[in-house]
Amino acid sequence: MIRFQNLHKGFDGKPVLAGFDLEVPDGETVVIIGYSGTGKSVALKHVVGLLHPDAGDVIVDGRAVSTLERPALTALRREIGFVFQFAALFDSLTVFDNVALGLRRRGLSDDEIAARVREALALVDLTGAEDTYPAALSGGMRKRVGIARAIALRPRYILYDEPTTGLDPVTAAVIDQLILRARAQLGVTGIVVTHDMRSAYTVGDRIAMLYEGRVRQAGTVAEIRETQDPVVRQFIEGRPA
Repeated sequence: MIRFQNLHKGFDGKPVLAGFDLEVPDGETVVIIGYSGTGKSVALKHVVGLLHPDAGDVIVDGRAVSTLERPALTALRREIGFVFQFAALFDSLTVFDNVALGLRRRGLSDDEIAARVREALALVDLTGAEDTYPAALSGGMRKRVGIARAIALRPRYILYDEPTTGLDPVTAAVIDQLILRARAQLGVTGIVVTHDMRSAYTVGDRIAMLYEGRVRQAGTVAEIRETQDPVVRQFIEGRPA
């Protein structure tokens, strides 16, 4: 389980997270929605120790992330795949080498690496793209490579930062299906950060809205769809203030 516990974080004196509390049970995909700049991605980065909280913490399987020494933090990161908003691929590396990057750092054999890369690319429907460079890929394909790279690590958790941003509706729907496939076939627990409500309704077991640094409302997809909270209602309907 991942638990955000009274998490506080600010930048230049401006609070971004101000008592953020949320639980992500094992085997579920929890979607965090909210306006741009409300701290959704900031919350994700605390899970892997890329940011240090001002107060509170993120607890992963009983481990308080901010208290971990380097070896323990490295071990934790091996259990977590991170799919970045813009895929964060290395343009000088082929698709194969991008997916293999984390595996090589673990010291796996060449045969094991090749098998895991092929398996991950097959899961995202990119078999045959191993020798392609990122510059030759569409935005959607780059996102799929980013998911494959996370999957290849065989993590317990996958964090998705705006996985459908910048994609057309059809390609975004493909990404949603890959997120569902990863959960079904690999049993991973997921956190998806997005402002795309169509995607949130598709991939989420539960949805939480982050507003003014805290969870405004959290519930099942049905509960969020039917909410009477005026702030949440305005966001999910896309109405201007």
